[in-house]
Amino acid sequence: MKALAPANDPSFPNVWDEIVWRGLVHVSTDEASLRDLLSGDPITYYCGFDPTAPSLHLGNLVQLLLLRRLQLAGHKPLGLVGGSTGLIGDPRPTAERTLNTRETVTEWVERLRGQVGRFLSFEGDNAARLVNNLDWTAPLSAIDFLREIGKHYRVGTMLKKDAVAARLNSDAGISYTEFSYQILQGMDFLELYRQYGCVLQTGGSDQWGNLTSGTDLIHRVEGASVHAIGTPLITNSDGTKFGKSEGNAVWLDADMCSPYRMYQFWLNTDDADVVARLKVFTFLTRDEIEEYERLVVDEPFRRAAQRRLAMEVTTTVHGWDAASAVAAASDALFGQGDLTALDAPTLRSALEELPNITADGGVPVVQALLDTGLVSSASEARRAIAQGGVSVDGVKVVDDDHVISGSLPGGVSVLRRGKKTLAGVFVS
Repeated sequence: MKALAPANDPSFPNVWDEIVWRGLVHVSTDEASLRDLLSGDPITYYCGFDPTAPSLHLGNLVQLLLLRRLQLAGHKPLGLVGGSTGLIGDPRPTAERTLNTRETVTEWVERLRGQVGRFLSFEGDNAARLVNNLDWTAPLSAIDFLREIGKHYRVGTMLKKDAVAARLNSDAGISYTEFSYQILQGMDFLELYRQYGCVLQTGGSDQWGNLTSGTDLIHRVEGASVHAIGTPLITNSDGTKFGKSEGNAVWLDADMCSPYRMYQFWLNTDDADVVARLKVFTFLTRDEIEEYERLVVDEPFRRAAQRRLAMEVTTTVHGWDAASAVAAASDALFGQGDLTALDAPTLRSALEELPNITADGGVPVVQALLDTGLVSSASEARRAIAQGGVSVDGVKVVDDDHVISGSLPGGVSVLRRGKKTLAGVFVS
């Protein structure tokens, strides 16, 4: 199953109708005007990403794919990485951000520029451009900022923004630094409007106050009407926050979240969520998604929709080779493929996501079962072996004295109890 090359669905008359069907528009400026705008001649649009971490995460992936969808429709994307806004950070609902050093932010800017660039095309008439808001913010003095930009803002309006209001009602309050964030983001839109004729900004709906800061500023200063689209915040059907795995964000950087972990995250999508995820995170057509929706209802045990989702998104983020390797590793680990055929780095990264131990020269299987937590006692381990419920590297263990020696590529072994309880053994 080869993942699809990104393409918009030709069954829709325009890209606006498609992104609405995919559930990507939670709030926006005038819908009729936006539909006409996106159906007409190419426009320039942008989305900003602040370097508040060394990698983007799945929440940012919504914006990256929306940037790509609009580019595929012929429009011209600007990917903004916030070298200046990243020095401040947008207000969180509950507490002040810890300010990162300039050196850290500079390093993270470069990392994020590389990530954003992977999702856009830099060729053709609508080639993408990457920009850094530090380029126009750094030369601006505080006096010039207050005179040229600050005078257009009314404090009463700023206080009503959701993020600011939430912080004012919290014990932490809000500093003037974070209070000013919306002005900086508004200035970004104004600068991009002036430099590139940018008339649309996209972002998460939780950023709506910051998005409209720019549309309002351009209207006051330039007398022009520009637009904003706020995408929905993705949550699971049970109300839990999307993109979190055991308390950790699912990052787009392979060093912070392995392709195997990325694949497993999507593979474990609940039936109630998988169709919505296919709409937002893949370029499958409406007909294809509706067929997977039918399969979820008629043949849920096959998890066909989850497998396609995992393959598509992992390919989008990490490439076809990595995605196919981790898909093969996933199948092999759960008894549907040849463990010995896997490449060593992929197998090792997969086992790192499981309970695992490191052994010097080998370890008795009973001890390995204990140390990995697959059993709670030596007697339970021996009983599981006697009942035929333990295997190493796909071979059933019949002897309590069996020693695990790391016979798979890279000097590792897969320890299994039952059908789905796995652990890794790294033999040094």
